[in-house]
Amino acid sequence: MSQEAVVLLSGGLDSTTVMATAKSQGFLLHALSFNYGQRHSIELERAEAVARYFGASHQTVSVPRIVFQGSALTTPEIAVPKDALGLNGSSEIPTTYVPARNTVFLALALGYGEAVGAFDIFIGANSIDYSGYPDCRGEYLQAFEVMANLALKETVEGRAKVKVHAPLLTLRKEEIIALGLSLGVDYSMTHSCYDPDPSGRSCGRCDSCLLRLAAFAANGIVDPISYVDQDV
Repeated sequence: MSQEAVVLLSGGLDSTTVMATAKSQGFLLHALSFNYGQRHSIELERAEAVARYFGASHQTVSVPRIVFQGSALTTPEIAVPKDALGLNGSSEIPTTYVPARNTVFLALALGYGEAVGAFDIFIGANSIDYSGYPDCRGEYLQAFEVMANLALKETVEGRAKVKVHAPLLTLRKEEIIALGLSLGVDYSMTHSCYDPDPSGRSCGRCDSCLLRLAAFAANGIVDPISYVDQDV
């Protein structure tokens, strides 16, 4: 009987690669996606397609918008930074940071996992190519795992142990793509852009797009998704 796992699935490049990784390790997959008022909500359509592709069950949870205020990804009045990768040497966390997002998502995955008997949780957190988000660090994930094992009936009574898996944590974006391709990922299903146009085409200018485009180029292949400016 396959061991079961909850995979946090945004429909993006990283979470799709994590889905493929969990599948390759023989887990029975429960995908969990979140509608939290993100301006790039097209990712939820892609998440549904990815879950079908990998034969995973899929649930989308609506998170009240009041929870994630004050981010460029959830607040239309705050512009998504364009044309400059990351922090340019600054220690300031960028406006695309969503307050406590991974903590909320992991907590919901923890409760869902106990309900369905899945104590392995997979997340696409990455501490290399992202902009200093505090909830993408290894020490944060380790701390959450410690807390999780103190929090559940099944773990406290010794019948289960929660494991938080972050297989991409120390990989560069080009390495993530190479891993996914080796696992048969079709990246045309995915979406990464923070600020797509109304038809869902990626802007090609936000941090996420710039990292993605550079990583595909480093692998010597063309990104299969559509961009506003196809010459980008």
